[in-house]
Amino acid sequence: MNINSNIEKPIFIQISEQLEDSIFTGLYPEETKIPSTNEISALLNINPHTVLKGMNLLVDEQIIYKKRGLGMFVKEGAVEKIRQKRQGQFYNQFIATLIEEANKLHMTKNEIISLIERGYEDERNSN
Repeated sequence: MNINSNIEKPIFIQISEQLEDSIFTGLYPEETKIPSTNEISALLNINPHTVLKGMNLLVDEQIIYKKRGLGMFVKEGAVEKIRQKRQGQFYNQFIATLIEEANKLHMTKNEIISLIERGYEDERNSN
């Protein structure tokens, strides 16, 4: 985990996103403990309240939860919740924009699909 202080994104959001990514990729499986606010703040040399603020975003999204006296844990179903959230973000950031631009270019659905398929083929051939 690392923080980039050179970007405009607040530190607590960077922490939240990195924890979320660690949960999504399986570093912290469901129903397992994540590092404490003090552990993360010591690792990154930042204020524990900033870490807690980032963790609270994940609590609000029901991705992690607190066990009194034990710490924060990954909630069951968190990975699927993150997947759904990211698919929505993917649609908003990429698909909606793609369709908007394609409409400006008077492209058909089949032409768009053909370009996407070409992209998959190009990616497969480059690996």
